Amino acid sequence: MTTLAWASLRRRAAAFTATFVSVLLGTALIGSFATLIETATGPVSSQDHDNLLIMGAVVGSWGTAIVLFSLASTIGITVRQRGVEIGLLRTIGSSPRQARRLVRVETLLVSAVAAAGGAVLAAVGGRLLFTALRDGGVVASTVEFGGGPASLGATALAMVATALAAASVAGRRATRGPARLALAEAAADRPRLPWWRFVIALVLLGYGAAMAVVTITVTAHSDDPYDAMATSGNSGILVSLGLAALAPVLVRWTAALAQPAAGRASTSWQLALANARRRSHLLGGVLAPVIVFTAASVGTLMLVSIDHRSLEVPDDGTEIINLLNNVVVAMISLFAAIMVLNAWAATVAHRRTELARLWLLGATPTQVRGSVVAEATFVAVIGVALGLLASLVTVVPFAVARDEGIVPDGQLWLAPALMAAAVAITLGAAAVAVRRVTVRPAAILAGAAQ
Repeated sequence: MTTLAWASLRRRAAAFTATFVSVLLGTALIGSFATLIETATGPVSSQDHDNLLIMGAVVGSWGTAIVLFSLASTIGITVRQRGVEIGLLRTIGSSPRQARRLVRVETLLVSAVAAAGGAVLAAVGGRLLFTALRDGGVVASTVEFGGGPASLGATALAMVATALAAASVAGRRATRGPARLALAEAAADRPRLPWWRFVIALVLLGYGAAMAVVTITVTAHSDDPYDAMATSGNSGILVSLGLAALAPVLVRWTAALAQPAAGRASTSWQLALANARRRSHLLGGVLAPVIVFTAASVGTLMLVSIDHRSLEVPDDGTEIINLLNNVVVAMISLFAAIMVLNAWAATVAHRRTELARLWLLGATPTQVRGSVVAEATFVAVIGVALGLLASLVTVVPFAVARDEGIVPDGQLWLAPALMAAAVAITLGAAAVAVRRVTVRPAAILAGAAQ
């Protein structure tokens, strides 16, 4: 299986690009903040230690949650794309254990190379981040950067371990049951959502809602004005992660509700809604980062806006707290945007044969591209709507706690502007991904037949 894994990687390098990019960027992102934690353990003052630890641990932990969720989702999509191949391997004599080993070895090889490259990027990114903090006065000018092999190595190992764990879970799902049943399920292309994702979603949704209630009933009356921020700031992100865990189900349900109107729509929209129901597990991988991007950016920036208006006498920690919030928004938004691009590339690559056949069967290139862009529009609208709903779990409780009422007093333009950005990223990623597929359909089909 190790030899087969090497051959598979050489022949199908493009299929593993999504996993490679996720591990590479995830290691670079988490490793940059991990170097701050290692720097905090050096010879620094207690104030610098606390500031570095907050930046590295608090901000880095949110980044870790987003990265690991995205990585597990990406690997799940990659393994599901090969469901028919794995089923065929079993029908010609491979055992379920051998098929799972093939998936793990491939993932190990890709993630190890990507994590090593990400560690190099993290060494540069961590130093740049530290320099920005020192120039901004967050830490003293006498503090020296202390990030090194310990933090970078631990991050790389953690990313590889996470990738292997995700591959093991996805591989087990792909090889469960008899070989003929597994092959039939893969060909049906509509797997069921595992029960543990529903449990994770319920826990995240419940905890986020509970923190919103605590903000209104408890921390709103605290003497410390930042207690309300501590409880409400995380609520929207938690709820968005819970909704993201249910993304395939949400795509299927909303497509079923919208499909009755497809009879009066264009051909592209009819194809889009039909494909959304049939391939909800693939489009769910795109919907999830759109939800998180919208919720994190709208919720956190609105929270910072409310804090600026309502806090009459800022204390010494205001600048650091606002910096933390802005860094969280930039980090999550950047990674979510990259994951949208990555997810569309993986989804369209999986469907390149299908899209090429549509063209050869009579659909025009414009109709083929239009159907994918229509799917992207459908996913974008659902994603920004759910992301906005999740952000309200942060915005409304914090606005009430700061005596602005249910509707904040200003900067309401932030929400539509950020939602428009999420839609633009999603549509742009889909348009770029599908354009490559509709250039030479005959060549694509010839390659698939080999």
